[in-house]
Amino acid sequence: MNNTKISIEREAFLKGRKRTKQLVLICQIGILLLFLAIWELTAQLGWIDSFILSQPSRIGSTFVNMAQYDLMTHVWVTVYETLVGFVLGVLTGTALAVLLWWSSFISKVSEPYLVVLNSLPKIALGPVIIIIVGAGTEAIIFMALAISLIVTVLEMLNGFRHTDKEYIRMASAFGATKQQIFLKIVFPYNIATLFNSLKINIGLSLVGVIAGEFLVSKAGLGYLIVYGGQVFKMDLVMSSVIILAIVAALMYEGVVLLQKLAMRWYSH
Repeated sequence: MNNTKISIEREAFLKGRKRTKQLVLICQIGILLLFLAIWELTAQLGWIDSFILSQPSRIGSTFVNMAQYDLMTHVWVTVYETLVGFVLGVLTGTALAVLLWWSSFISKVSEPYLVVLNSLPKIALGPVIIIIVGAGTEAIIFMALAISLIVTVLEMLNGFRHTDKEYIRMASAFGATKQQIFLKIVFPYNIATLFNSLKINIGLSLVGVIAGEFLVSKAGLGYLIVYGGQVFKMDLVMSSVIILAIVAALMYEGVVLLQKLAMRWYSH
């Protein structure tokens, strides 16, 4: 009897949660459609300058024209540069965080420099990066790396430091080495922290790539935005920005999916 009651309550709970998700999705789509309708209407009535702010119908036409030529080439260039900078930033940043956790002396010495580097606008180093690395894809990837690296270091180091001390003391009492403590306790304890860092860094890497493409590029969504602004094709600019937003959302969802797979694997 009790089991039947629990099953009914659980089924009602799951149905309620499903309805809530559906309602949220409907509201999200509705807000988007309402925004596009208001944007189109105000442009048609002349309440906003459609030359500067464009309008959905013109953006749709521009998107169709872009798709017929080399749109996917520009999208792929931006995605490739972002992913390379993202992966390098995560790997290098995590490795540096491990080093700083391992040696408290190095951590104390480098901490003020990390704070300064984190607050420094990386775009200001753009000309220097171009001169050192070269005016090409390497400079754009380096820009993405520079923006995401310090954030990864600080985020992961903070997570390592706040690992439950009781676990570490217990492992030390049983004679575990520092390497064993890190591999068996500290790093697994911070899997969620790692993926939170990934969610932040995928966006930061994309920002770095677009900033790099603004400075030096021959292809990519950043290049299209700059080119559209230079020749006063605001439809091209707005279309590229919307595509960029879609790319950013898809990459973020990719990280979320990766997190679900990793957490499922760790749970086993």
